[in-house]
Amino acid sequence: MFAEGGRGGARPGGLSHLSFDPASSSKSLQVGSAAGPRGSESPAENGSDPGKKRKRANIPPDGGINLSLDAIPMGLPMSDPAAWTTAMNNLGMAPMGMTGQPLLPDFDPALGVMTGIPPINPMMPGLGIVPPPIPPDMPAVKEIIHCKSCTLFPPNPHLPPPATRERPPGCKTVFVGGLPENGTEQIIMEVFEQCGEVIAIRKSKKNFCHIRFAEEFMVDKALYLSGYRIRLGSSTDKKDTGRLHVDFAQARDDLYEWECKQRMLAREERHRRRLEEERFRPPSPPPVVHYSDHECSVVAEKLKDDTKFLEAIQTLLTWIERGEVNRRTANNFYSMIQSANSHIRRLVNEKAAHEKEMEEAKEKFKLALSGILVQFEQIVAVYHSASKQKAWDHFTKAQRKNISVWCKQAEEIRNIHNDELMGIRREEEMEMSDEEIEDPSEMKETEESALVSQVEALKEENDSLRWQLDAYRNEVELLKQEQGKASRDEDTTKEQQMKLLQQALQGMQKHLLKVQDEYKKREAELEKVREDKLKIETLLENLKEQQSMADKEDKERDVTECQGSESSASRACACSQEKECPAEKTLSNSPVKSEREVLLVGIISTFLHVHPFGASIEYICSYLQRLDSKICTAEVEVLMTRLQNTFRQELSGVGASLEKRWKFCGFDGLKMT
Repeated sequence: MFAEGGRGGARPGGLSHLSFDPASSSKSLQVGSAAGPRGSESPAENGSDPGKKRKRANIPPDGGINLSLDAIPMGLPMSDPAAWTTAMNNLGMAPMGMTGQPLLPDFDPALGVMTGIPPINPMMPGLGIVPPPIPPDMPAVKEIIHCKSCTLFPPNPHLPPPATRERPPGCKTVFVGGLPENGTEQIIMEVFEQCGEVIAIRKSKKNFCHIRFAEEFMVDKALYLSGYRIRLGSSTDKKDTGRLHVDFAQARDDLYEWECKQRMLAREERHRRRLEEERFRPPSPPPVVHYSDHECSVVAEKLKDDTKFLEAIQTLLTWIERGEVNRRTANNFYSMIQSANSHIRRLVNEKAAHEKEMEEAKEKFKLALSGILVQFEQIVAVYHSASKQKAWDHFTKAQRKNISVWCKQAEEIRNIHNDELMGIRREEEMEMSDEEIEDPSEMKETEESALVSQVEALKEENDSLRWQLDAYRNEVELLKQEQGKASRDEDTTKEQQMKLLQQALQGMQKHLLKVQDEYKKREAELEKVREDKLKIETLLENLKEQQSMADKEDKERDVTECQGSESSASRACACSQEKECPAEKTLSNSPVKSEREVLLVGIISTFLHVHPFGASIEYICSYLQRLDSKICTAEVEVLMTRLQNTFRQELSGVGASLEKRWKFCGFDGLKMT
């Protein structure tokens, strides 16, 4: 329930409107009129007799300075001008108020007790009458606030400030908790009306309420009262006391008004940006007048004037682009074009003058740069001479470091400027070489310009008679151009056909080159296949020879076995001889000639037994070279070809993928033998 009671009544004498912002001011709160009780007085003084002594509030222990007049260590009341005047008159001082104004304008210092003392201003520092200024970081001291129906006591200054929630946007409503049970809306209005205009109060039955102010800054003043203890009248009943807790509150009306304000600001910002864009937008060019005989004569006159030439040439260009040229106006346009052509010589002369100025500026810059380089060279020479042993030993370590750093910087800057000067000289040399080539033509041009300037006056007189003839010539040229366009179209079609044919020929040539490359690759592959075939044939012949040799050896072994069975004595002798030199006989008769070859045969057989589908000679040798890097492929291949009953070579694949593989056939050889 919203109520607005208490707004229309008279403001209580003990509550004056807060004329400061608690969030930004460091002054203490002073509430009360000149006749009412002061903030430094205790609550017991309100009801005491006026004859009793008034108590002065002590300075807080935290160092906070109270700006109330009762806190000044003086026995006289500050508000009584008569007491001030009497006291200062006795001291021979000019009676001055707190603001520095004289209390008695006709005061004579000679009438006082102490004469010869000049008038002293009580505002002067060091007298102890006015306290020194408060530092900005010192917190303000809260004082007792007396209202008509209640009294507010400040919180303990040593306690931390009360916690508050995050401020909602556009907040004008505060939550007030800790109200006394007997508190009414009139008392709440009396307390918070000093913070600003109160629009509405919504009080709850549970000792809290919501207060909505007219402006946002009033909420900050209301938050200043958070933590105060409130007491209704002089009662000490629990229902008449409470501790205020003021915090931000979120209200729909505040949010709606804030959103409306933000939309209004956004509209104003858009309008301002639009105005700025329109202000900075370049102005549109002035409209070009339509062609007429009068405007043509005006433009022709402007074309002859150097100052108005640019404006007139724009008008002429627009007329020609619009299609204003016809047989009737062709002569007028030709005369205007001729006038425009006469400005070319003027522009060329202006360009030459500017180029001359630029050359002079270049010369000045080159001279200045060369002077700077000379100074840099001298500075670098000073650094180098200081770095010599004779002077270097006398400098400290820090001085040597600085000198070396300065020397490096100076050398770098000198090199940069030197490169720049060399670049300028190279450009001049290039320009000089170009000018040497163009010198004879320039001499001719200067001679021609001198002659042209003499003949120019005569040409201008004859121009008025020749423009009709030129117009007819222009018509003839137009007819010739139309005929030439038709012939050009035919030529363009022929050129396009030729281009297409050339592109086709280029494509065929590229295709032929690709085919030739492929043919060469195929020939190389065929040669490789032929070489492989020859190698295979030679290997087959070698295998056949080895097989025939093996058959002969088998027959010889059979014969020796038959002969050995005839006499046991010969066998015993043979056995004894074999025991004496077994290695020699086995090595001479068997295809394995050394113990190393025996080891190789064993390793190869185990390797090929693991690879039942066979392996190439390169694969076998790569495995063996891990064990002994001295093994070569030819040695292994010769050893395996000797042992035909143990190893067999097979061919797999077709054509270019033909591959030789060795397989282990030792078990088959045992069965055959």
